[in-house]
Amino acid sequence: MKIKPVSNRMYGFLVLYDMHTTYYHSVLEGITNEDAIKRLDTKANHVAWLAGSLLQERYELANLFGVEAKSSAYELFKHHQGIKEDQKYPALKTYEEEWDKISPVLRDKLLNASEEKLDKILDFPVEGMSFPMFEMVSFNTYREANCIGQIALWRRLLGYEAMKYR
Repeated sequence: MKIKPVSNRMYGFLVLYDMHTTYYHSVLEGITNEDAIKRLDTKANHVAWLAGSLLQERYELANLFGVEAKSSAYELFKHHQGIKEDQKYPALKTYEEEWDKISPVLRDKLLNASEEKLDKILDFPVEGMSFPMFEMVSFNTYREANCIGQIALWRRLLGYEAMKYR
């Protein structure tokens, strides 16, 4: 995907954003919903949680940019909740469909973010934290790569072929 001229601060993030948008589908390809909830006798987050959490964070970031939208699994992930043993997680296909809806909306917000918007201080009083929007974009970009990598590892642990980078 071509990136129009954008501030130097955002260029690298948009390149990674586009990569992650594609990799999300690649890393989930072929994983069954049954396998997506396996934890292999560990405390690790399963694929369904990781995929849902990635989706939720795109929605959260979009909301910080003024988009009013929620994922269908909002209640499972709101306030950055961890994995829940007793909950049924949505099908991976559901996550992928919603990923395709929110990703272009958020991409447009990132592409057109003003310097003022990127410098805006976000306050999270419950967590006792505040930082600029730019740092939130930075962290989300890092986290997406991390979670996609975790799912890529789960693919191999569950006996699937390695993720394809396409």
